[in-house]
Amino acid sequence: MSNEFYGRGISYPLRLSSFGGIGQTTGVAKVEESIRIILGTQHGERLMRPTFGCNLKSLAFAPNNEATASMARHLVETGLREWEPRVDVLEVVVQNDNRHGLLIISVHYRIKATQDVRSLVYPFYLEATQP
Repeated sequence: MSNEFYGRGISYPLRLSSFGGIGQTTGVAKVEESIRIILGTQHGERLMRPTFGCNLKSLAFAPNNEATASMARHLVETGLREWEPRVDVLEVVVQNDNRHGLLIISVHYRIKATQDVRSLVYPFYLEATQP
């Protein structure tokens, strides 16, 4: 099956190819890279796209509780629906991990072109809450 509907582009993080050029990513890996870029981008970081990303970093110093998890879920769903047209977001599950001071964000999505259902886990570190 052709990878043309997934896209092709420079790999993220940037790497060199075996031929000495800049590495490229294609296929499902390109979609996953794009999702990670959206999750890791704060509004205002892209000069010509000031609302690109999901603004998740705004929660970096929030307490690790259910309210923060709910807000993270909303930000991720909104950002992916707006900026990743190749996928349908099926579910975003956010779990609190107070022991390690992080939110474990699980994104379940379907690639529109192939109906392939996939998952991605994105750890998001918070300032640890004090007891």
